[in-house]
Amino acid sequence: MLERLELEAFLTLAEELHFGRTAERLHVTTGRISQTIRKLERRVGGLLFERNSRKVTLTALGEQLCDDLRPAYDQIAAGLAQAVTTTRGVRIKGVVRVGFSGAWCGNLLVKAADLFRVRHPDSVVEIQEIQLLDPLGRMRAGEVDLQLTEFPIDEPDIVQGALMFTEPRGLLVPAGHPFAGKDSVSMEDLADTTLVTIASEHIPEYWMDYYFPRRTPSGRPIPQGPATRFWPEVLVHVSMGVGVSTVAMRAQGFHSRPGLAFVPLHDAPPINYGFLWPRTGLNPVASTYLDIVHELATPIR
Repeated sequence: MLERLELEAFLTLAEELHFGRTAERLHVTTGRISQTIRKLERRVGGLLFERNSRKVTLTALGEQLCDDLRPAYDQIAAGLAQAVTTTRGVRIKGVVRVGFSGAWCGNLLVKAADLFRVRHPDSVVEIQEIQLLDPLGRMRAGEVDLQLTEFPIDEPDIVQGALMFTEPRGLLVPAGHPFAGKDSVSMEDLADTTLVTIASEHIPEYWMDYYFPRRTPSGRPIPQGPATRFWPEVLVHVSMGVGVSTVAMRAQGFHSRPGLAFVPLHDAPPINYGFLWPRTGLNPVASTYLDIVHELATPIR
């Protein structure tokens, strides 16, 4: 019989592939997560995760166990949520339109939407990707009610909500680049590269300065390379050796491909993610959905 922490630690680590983030989500120490996973591996008689200094990946045994456990766990969680909804007598009806700008953000939104539909079957959740080309355009046009995206956003007509989670920043480099074999690099190293950036008149200048700086912390200029308009273009330029780009390290689990390498930036400010919504306010459907996202992002123990 699995203990609750064993089950939650395994399924959360299978999703995050990062011991630190798993510990943060479950409100325990990283050492406790490592200890729990080792105990579970001894119980099943084999490794569930491959670990090294750069990344954590599921083994074939781990993938099989995750596939076997996840549906039952989700069904139990949904059943409990339905019971809570019934006892509270809460019934929400309507549509909430939610945007995201990173695949990992989209995954969280889809999970929340699944639970939201169980609790509020008369409601609809519409989820859409927001392109960096115009990060605030759909919200200003009234096409999305909520948006999970990279901070900072400091606009008079938009509310920047509480911080949801933080990701370490890295550098996306060509596989043959001198940085590719390093354990980490520094922001000062950007002065010796060409930075592939994003070009759009709709992106706030302060946001560009945070993610695509023109100078290193000591003031050295950072050569600016091609200004792309979509993320796939960044991947192509970097893989072809045109330049490098800053990136969330979690992107390695979504965008790894031949010709690319992900290297941690050990002294870079983190990438912070949170929700945005119009300053005119949230409708009850969007507000209820937002509560569920917070519930899933930081489970209560």
